[in-house]
Amino acid sequence: MSRSISLTAKQAINAPETGETFIILLTIDHPNLSAPIRVSSDAVDTVSRGNTFIAFPFDLSLPDDTDNRPPRAKLQIDNVDRQIVLAVRSIPSPPSVKIEIVRGAAPDTVEAAFPDFQMRDIHYDALVVKGALTLEELNGEPYPARIFSPADFPGLF
Repeated sequence: MSRSISLTAKQAINAPETGETFIILLTIDHPNLSAPIRVSSDAVDTVSRGNTFIAFPFDLSLPDDTDNRPPRAKLQIDNVDRQIVLAVRSIPSPPSVKIEIVRGAAPDTVEAAFPDFQMRDIHYDALVVKGALTLEELNGEPYPARIFSPADFPGLF
């Protein structure tokens, strides 16, 4: 799948050496949360499009590619100030997670976005909060959505 990224990002990616930094921004949201949790992979807070992303240490493994199920990624956030654990305890269903990649020099320009993940299988302890990021599984959905039966489509019979 091709992605449209800026010329500056392409040059930085293809250069043998570059001073450009890429920052991963995570937005964790749920209807029960008063405000989304926004974290940044940078060592300092990042302001992007008017939103402040707090510098939180986290590990993100990229989605795998298997035939049996939708892509899954793994997210592990350090449990620094217990804000994430309190949020996880307050929600009854999986939160949505949006992953965005920006350049440090232009944080308002999103180079790549992955908006449709849900955080499931959440586990936490005193040190970390771990979860699996999954996409909605569409394999179990009926296709076509409707059946051409006399009850639903009497004009066909």
